[in-house]
Amino acid sequence: AEIRGPFKPISTKGDFQITEILPRHAQVADKFSLVRSCYHTAAAVHDTGHQMLQTGRLFTGGINSPHAGCALAYLRGPKTDLPPHVVLPEKMGSTGGNLPHGQEAGFLGKAYDPFVLLADPSKPNFKVPDLLPPAELGDARLVRRRRMRQIVEEKVKEFDASPSAKLMDANFEAAYRMMTSPQARAAFDLTKEPQALREKYGLNRFGQCCLLARRLIEAGVRFVTVNTFLTVFDEITWDIHGSKPFTSIEGMKNIVAPMYDQAYAALIEDLSERGMLAETLVCNLAEFGRTPRINPAGGRDHWPQCFSAYFAGGGIQGGRAIGRSDPIGAYPAERPVEPPEIVGTIYNSLGFDLETALPGPAGRPFPLVDFGKHEVKELF
Repeated sequence: AEIRGPFKPISTKGDFQITEILPRHAQVADKFSLVRSCYHTAAAVHDTGHQMLQTGRLFTGGINSPHAGCALAYLRGPKTDLPPHVVLPEKMGSTGGNLPHGQEAGFLGKAYDPFVLLADPSKPNFKVPDLLPPAELGDARLVRRRRMRQIVEEKVKEFDASPSAKLMDANFEAAYRMMTSPQARAAFDLTKEPQALREKYGLNRFGQCCLLARRLIEAGVRFVTVNTFLTVFDEITWDIHGSKPFTSIEGMKNIVAPMYDQAYAALIEDLSERGMLAETLVCNLAEFGRTPRINPAGGRDHWPQCFSAYFAGGGIQGGRAIGRSDPIGAYPAERPVEPPEIVGTIYNSLGFDLETALPGPAGRPFPLVDFGKHEVKELF
């Protein structure tokens, strides 16, 4: 009783079982593979987990490593007028400590930070803040303002060639391209989707963000991050401890799991039906798992010593289970997988040599993942 929870395992279309509260996952399990032996040795707090799972590194010595999507933005840049990396609906917010690191470009510079939506696409009046110029401005006036800015800049260039000035110019041009691009505006327009498909994803923030992610990838965005919740302090969140004051087991069963299950399965089916899944990697990651034993309050605590991640598309062979834990889910018993291997799997799927160097602090080259680390080869 102190170990096993109330939910039973169910069979899937893959070579593994999952919890009964994710029945739609079971129906698409032939399209994703599950890594059951992830772990890290950093502190069991959200912030360190976010660092490691989004960058592959723990931040030490004042060095902030870039999010994988930001590294991609640096290495390949935008394909269209849309930014190369978008975060939906917002960055992960407060988790009881500092704002989680690992969500930005770090030492690569602000020019490679993601575009953050800052809006809820499930709302009837959804629109992207600042994507459209003010009504009184108009396209012609916007063009004139841009030209005026260029004239002023030409006069001051010889006096100000600082990195910050160059960054401001790059950010302005990126914003201008988005504001004046019909394709960019259309990519964010969920009203173009059939109502039945919107309902299939779920008419909630997470479901509509998953649908919007598909539209953005389709329109040329290279990397989309979808956060399930923005903080651990909402009434119901992903930070399920099963005991007060956190999300309860009932909250997980009746609210979080159905929402998550519906949206994920809809996304995988939608990408597959459109012929996009083979070229689109879909990763489901969390910063740690939960203690195998139930605590005295009736819940579970943070546990980075063993947890799961799963991957679909982008060259991944579906239906597989990689690694396993010991009988109580406390530690990996077979094929332990560290965060650099998880992030390395993302880079590998994107077509990068893992020894590709980024320009780190003081000109020091930084490989995408630490030397000697590899992707999870069994997934491919």
